[in-house]
Amino acid sequence: MESCAAVEKEVDKVITKFSAINDHSQRIIGDVIAFIEKLRSSIAEAPAEEQLTPGQVEVLHDAITKAKDKLQRLTTEHRDLHGTVSKVGKAIDRNFVADFTATSRTDVFQSDHNVTLLNKIMAQHFYRQGMDDVADTLINESGLPAEGITPEPYAELHRIWEAIQDHNLGPALEWASRYSSELDDRNSSLEFKLHRLAFMQILNGGINAQTEAITYARTNFSKFVKRFEKEIQILMGTLIYLPIGVQNSPYKYLMAPEMWIEAADVFLKDACSLLGINKDSPLSVVFNAGCTALPALLNLKQVMMSRQVTGIWNGRDELPIEIDLDPENRFHSIFACPILRQQSSEDNPPMKLLCGHVISRDALSKLSNGPILKCPYCPMEQCPSDAKLIYF
Repeated sequence: MESCAAVEKEVDKVITKFSAINDHSQRIIGDVIAFIEKLRSSIAEAPAEEQLTPGQVEVLHDAITKAKDKLQRLTTEHRDLHGTVSKVGKAIDRNFVADFTATSRTDVFQSDHNVTLLNKIMAQHFYRQGMDDVADTLINESGLPAEGITPEPYAELHRIWEAIQDHNLGPALEWASRYSSELDDRNSSLEFKLHRLAFMQILNGGINAQTEAITYARTNFSKFVKRFEKEIQILMGTLIYLPIGVQNSPYKYLMAPEMWIEAADVFLKDACSLLGINKDSPLSVVFNAGCTALPALLNLKQVMMSRQVTGIWNGRDELPIEIDLDPENRFHSIFACPILRQQSSEDNPPMKLLCGHVISRDALSKLSNGPILKCPYCPMEQCPSDAKLIYF
């Protein structure tokens, strides 16, 4: 945020200076035009055959000289503006890092296996976004096997999501009806919100659609009375304003574009939850997590370079600092050894002792005294080989 504020400060200077130059330029140019017009009118009043007097010639020369001087000053002011604009670019270069290679590991994608995984996750992301042609091209050009990559549930969900965005509720209502009982078990509001939008679409027909709207309400809203009684009463109140149009009533918010956006988002969230799949693709999750971690990693890298300790980061599978991600980006529990105060890893997994306490494998090795291990939290003695590997 400090970097953005620094650049914004320079941009504000440019805008302020540009506004001042613009106002001053228009005033100066207006004065020059008015002066020349006045001079031209006075010359035009003289007979056509009459020559200019020496005095008129001198006045004309003075007018041209003044006009050139004023325009030259405007040119100088405009040239000064370029310097202010260039400071914006310098502020961007000073406050933002264009080269992120310092925080990357180029060796990660040197193996064919990792490149294949990357292409696979990219193809899956494109399929989830409805970009089937891009995903197919990637699969063909990279030589990936198409089996196991095409996510059919995602393709269907994306088509329905796009249909809602286009104000086409048919596919979404059919899907919600198919999973109606499962949605009710999850206390989802999706089905009601879809029917509410369908009801409002009918009301767009005006007073002639009143009978159709009432019939639709009787058919589809009865199952939602217990949970959405107040919302249904509001919908019934819209019928009063059919003669003048609901868009001209206090209920016009029910036709706002935000209602469609909300319904589309609720559909995607509830559908993914119901089918046991993640709402966001793994690629987008990793990308967003990386963007969150990048500023801290860049600062850390600069500190490490200034202290000449860059080697401690190379070749490690874990970051040297903890990155605080949002709750939605936490998919599993993390164990930190209470003895060594280190996060567990594949090489240093958590181990459960006979007494029930858990420590890391490295701590187990350090605390072992031959065939005897005394738990650091209770007086129980046991054999180190009795410790069991546990998974989080």
